[in-house]
Amino acid sequence: MSRIHLLSPRLANQIAAGEVVERPANIVKELVENALDAGAQQIDVDAEQGGIKLLRVRDDGHGIGKDDLPLSLSRHATSKITTLDDLEAVGTMGFRGEALASISSVSRLTLTSREEGADEAWQVKAEGRDMQAEVSPAANPTGTTVEARDLFFNTPARRKFLRTEKTEFSHLEDTLKKLALSRYDVAFTLRHNNRVIHSLRPATRTIDREKRVATLLNPQFMDNAVHIETEAAGLAIEGWVGLPTFSRSQGDMQYFFVNGRAVRDKLVVHAIKQAYRDVLYHGRQPAFVLYLWLDPKLVDVNVHPTKHEVRFRDGRLVHDFIFRSLHRALADVRPEQPSQEAQLGSGNNATPVATGTEAGEFQGQNRLDWQTPRGVSGSTNGAEAAVPFSGGSSFGGSSAPAFQSGGSFSDNRPGQSAVAEQLRSYEQLNQATPQPLPETDAEDIPPLGFALAQVHGVFILAQNAQGLVIVDMHAAHERITYERLKVAVDQQGVQSQPLLVPETLHVSEREADAAEQYVDEFRQLGVEIARMSPESLMIRQIPVLLQQANVGQLVTDMLSDLMEHGASDRILAHRNELLSTMACHGSVRANRRLTLPEMNALLRDMEATERSGQCNHGRPTWTQMTMSELDKLFMRGQ
Repeated sequence: MSRIHLLSPRLANQIAAGEVVERPANIVKELVENALDAGAQQIDVDAEQGGIKLLRVRDDGHGIGKDDLPLSLSRHATSKITTLDDLEAVGTMGFRGEALASISSVSRLTLTSREEGADEAWQVKAEGRDMQAEVSPAANPTGTTVEARDLFFNTPARRKFLRTEKTEFSHLEDTLKKLALSRYDVAFTLRHNNRVIHSLRPATRTIDREKRVATLLNPQFMDNAVHIETEAAGLAIEGWVGLPTFSRSQGDMQYFFVNGRAVRDKLVVHAIKQAYRDVLYHGRQPAFVLYLWLDPKLVDVNVHPTKHEVRFRDGRLVHDFIFRSLHRALADVRPEQPSQEAQLGSGNNATPVATGTEAGEFQGQNRLDWQTPRGVSGSTNGAEAAVPFSGGSSFGGSSAPAFQSGGSFSDNRPGQSAVAEQLRSYEQLNQATPQPLPETDAEDIPPLGFALAQVHGVFILAQNAQGLVIVDMHAAHERITYERLKVAVDQQGVQSQPLLVPETLHVSEREADAAEQYVDEFRQLGVEIARMSPESLMIRQIPVLLQQANVGQLVTDMLSDLMEHGASDRILAHRNELLSTMACHGSVRANRRLTLPEMNALLRDMEATERSGQCNHGRPTWTQMTMSELDKLFMRGQ
């Protein structure tokens, strides 16, 4: 073995570049962050061949002085921190002083800068084995221009790991999107092979910010997003979260920023996943653009050279704050009264009317008792005299159609006799004297409108000011029942019962230590545990609702959550899963004929119920078809 010796500056920088520079997108990130720290208001990025042949980043910041240029390409040279106190409260995007040195070691880098107020610009290059910096006069406006050519020209092994031009530019574009979303006050331009891809002006107003988000992500995102802005305990969060119906098959629309820095954090992902748990369909991913603000002293950004990861001083507080903020925002999403603009723009024949009966009949309507026998639910008239349900007198009874696994219901559709009966009723209606529809002010029409009819005992058709509303009555009633069950259980608190035979659980010593640390948290959730030996626990008491659960696995999973996130919702998840099953079996089934008052009562309950847009399994409960969409189906006005 050779003797210990110092590495050459170039080799040391190339080793460091392995952590900082993986592909052209990493270079863009480092250079644009430096430009933002320099106070730039306009940043232009030019790329050729996906950034492999050329990357040029130009800004109009305060620039670098001539005397500082040679030092700027040295390792651990920075103007952003000086002492340890600065490191513990970093307020800039960069601070490690490694980026320029690393980039210059794996590419042909040229840095040209003109300091604000200076008469001329200067240029610096690092050449030779020892990377000696050479400074020369140059032409450049106030600000800095950095060019990196022929990435990995001197490290062929690293160059082989680069992907195709299209793939590399896709990563580069996504990186610039994150940076553009982090600073709305800055203008960005991106060109690829001399073609303009993005040209973003400064966005100071809310509407301009929304336009930038729609441009960089997807216009449909802003049409299906909820704005959130809340503050508590020294934390503030704002941004947009997509509706559950706008879920994605992959997490390609998930942007989270901590003090303006784009991060990927397990704690944040876990909190957001919990917030969407009750409303997201299996395997789907939420879409969001969120900004978390807190004291820089409460978050450590010096975890990894790429600065994608952070560590919170009080992770549990941050986790609970994010979860509760998003959970409440999603819970408050309910059918809303359409705006006047929407009413006026919903089609040529969008005059809002109430049909089937006088609108005043539904003013102040009471909620329907879903367990009331059919004969007691009220009188019927005219169109309300639907085909009676032959399977019993109350919803969810033993004679109801058999419920199938997976949250769906049996597809018992009306037979030929029922269709014939409906046709006879249509003939009677056609022979009757037409009655004019009563006119109703748009303000008096509820968000989901008034029920018109039922389709095959499965869907409810309703008319609102915008057009037609179609409701899946089983899915809607399932959500209503589920939310009421949760409220009822929450009001009673966690009911626990001792185990007849306490269960012994063998764990690692680290898990046993955590169990002792979080014994109060377990007790609040209805679980009583005690440490019996260095590597064993005894479970003495569990919640009543979970008496059929695998207790050992439940406690082990809770310990894992508490050790990683400082919080656990395993018991709540198991409880909600049980309540969801109960709600599913206790909800109105397919082929159950409802009267108009019953259908309208369901619509009013949906408007008052949290998360009523999705059933317990994440499927939508209702959809809206505007008059303009209906006109297009029949080519009206064309």
